[in-house]
Amino acid sequence: MRSWLKVLSAAALACVPAAGFSASCTMQAELSGPDRNALAAAGTRISVAIAGQDMTGLKSALLPSEASAWDSISATVDQGQALLQGGQITIRDVFLLDASMQQAQQDTQFFCSNASGSLTVTLFMRSLPPGRYAVVLADTVGSPMAGQLGLILGWDQASSSWLLAGLTLRPGALDGRDGVWYWKRARDLAAPDPWSAWYLYSTAHYLLLPVDFMSSPNLEKLQQEQTQISPDPRKALPLSIPDGDRTWKIVDVALDASLREPDLAVAYQSTGVTDPAALRTEATAVLSAFLKAEPGIRANFHGLWAYAVNGDKRMPVMELPMKQIP
Repeated sequence: MRSWLKVLSAAALACVPAAGFSASCTMQAELSGPDRNALAAAGTRISVAIAGQDMTGLKSALLPSEASAWDSISATVDQGQALLQGGQITIRDVFLLDASMQQAQQDTQFFCSNASGSLTVTLFMRSLPPGRYAVVLADTVGSPMAGQLGLILGWDQASSSWLLAGLTLRPGALDGRDGVWYWKRARDLAAPDPWSAWYLYSTAHYLLLPVDFMSSPNLEKLQQEQTQISPDPRKALPLSIPDGDRTWKIVDVALDASLREPDLAVAYQSTGVTDPAALRTEATAVLSAFLKAEPGIRANFHGLWAYAVNGDKRMPVMELPMKQIP
């Protein structure tokens, strides 16, 4: 898979200056009727194929230059099937990106403003080849997990059509609650429970958009609120937690929605045990000690993942719902 597609599919946000000024962006409301209709039609067609697991139709809609990415794309579609079930595809937003004046592949930043200039959305893509692209955001309205799609389309000169160049699938709700709910909950807990609040903000950010290479005033406000939390839990890491005659070292804590639940991943310094039963016992003790140190976490998240760190190796041990952690 080409480097720019890796960034898009992984939804990795990069905060670096744009390389040059040879790129432009047009927001949905400012698009001409033909462009808007063509992009909405292509986005809907591809989204329906993804939701219906139509691999034949989806492969035929793949941009030829991204043929090597098919295995990764098809795996994403297969793994995300449950996200899109039971809903109706609805296009949320469209952005037309023109990098055709670029002289070579390069990091590219797009500033997308409305006609009045009162709203600016920023998109950043690494190692983007010259060409015309579009970002289409879509929702499956009515699906239990409020599935979201982020599509990257590329203009194919040979077929004179918009084809798929990359995609992400993401829930728009966890545990039946959307990003706005988690944002409000984070605000409520910012003072009394900064640890829970920090990761509730992270959960809200994750749910509000299906991609992370896009920034908007709304998301910037959320991030500003998050960084104003005091004390900042991230600055407490690595965190040493006494537990009887031993002390556990927590080296990292992060949101982990891989099971489509609001879980946190807890990475800890392992004692080096390798027996599976002993490793689970160690991990359970670490998770229990962490919840005793930060009890608010138990009430605000579904469960915890344990990751054992030994030297430069980080190994997932298990996920436990809160009720199974003593």
